Amino acid sequence: MAGYLTTHVLDTARGCPAEGITIALYRVSGNSHRKIAETVTNDDGRTDAPILPAEQFETGTYELVFFAGDYLRRTGQANEEILFLDQVPIRFGMSDPDAHYHVPLLLSPFGMSTYRGS
Repeated sequence: MAGYLTTHVLDTARGCPAEGITIALYRVSGNSHRKIAETVTNDDGRTDAPILPAEQFETGTYELVFFAGDYLRRTGQANEEILFLDQVPIRFGMSDPDAHYHVPLLLSPFGMSTYRGS
């Protein structure tokens, strides 16, 4: 079994999945970031496929960037030019070559959290 990475976004302020959030995935090496994937959440707040599928999986350090500001503006939760949360980066490591890593984002206009999901 090869490892892979999934993610999803929940809007905790509205109590629903966050549809239409662009997510970029970067591989991080020192001060270098290399974009390896970009996708958009579906109506369930998930991506239609793993953002890093098994055939592309490598252990290492990664960063997911969630473009939350666009979503918050679109849903009427933020109107300011400068948002408290706009692009939300989450840097994490994946060390097990056979594991399913799941990194969700729980989002509101003024707070966010994440955890290693299952």
